[in-house]
Amino acid sequence: MRTAHRAETVRAAEAELKARLPEGALMQRAAAGLAAACSGLLPRVYGARVVLLVGSGDNGGDALYAGARLARRGAGVTAVLLGARAHEGGLAVLRAAGGRIADDPFEALAVADLVLDGITGIGGQGGLRPDAVPVARAARGSDAIVVAVDLPSGVDADTGEVTGEALRADATVTFGAYKPGLLVDPAREYAGALRLVDIGLGPYLPGVPEMEA
Repeated sequence: MRTAHRAETVRAAEAELKARLPEGALMQRAAAGLAAACSGLLPRVYGARVVLLVGSGDNGGDALYAGARLARRGAGVTAVLLGARAHEGGLAVLRAAGGRIADDPFEALAVADLVLDGITGIGGQGGLRPDAVPVARAARGSDAIVVAVDLPSGVDADTGEVTGEALRADATVTFGAYKPGLLVDPAREYAGALRLVDIGLGPYLPGVPEMEA
């Protein structure tokens, strides 16, 4: 039995936990779990070609920090920046680890072994923005394993609705708690195999789940 909590509940729990941790510690926990999951999906990390699809939110930051961890293990990591901004700390750490920013996202995706979808997070509304659609389609059309960061971009975290274009994942690594949308159709079909990473939210979530599936 999987239990799920709505996005608002998860965000409140994250805020409460963040207040008790050093700055950036929660994102590092998520990134560590994400990188470990990606390592398990690749035949080997050293020499693997990893592409990060990076939006403006925390999911983009998670992807950048996870990408830096993979780069330090010998992966070739390229970030495709799709938001108005990118997480500055994550971007700096990625570059320091040897990662780079894509000049041509489609060239990078054509040879990728694994793609991390960090375009939107649990606060995303509607489908993908028009500028992200061609990149998402190229990622899905490649031979790469597509891994969603927390949930696939373009799906509704609470309802599971897909009202526009969304990026279908082979696996989703979600943090702290399952989100209802990951457990119901049609979003469940976009999530692929689910993996929950414990980042310490348990004591800050309500005892009664908001959904069971």
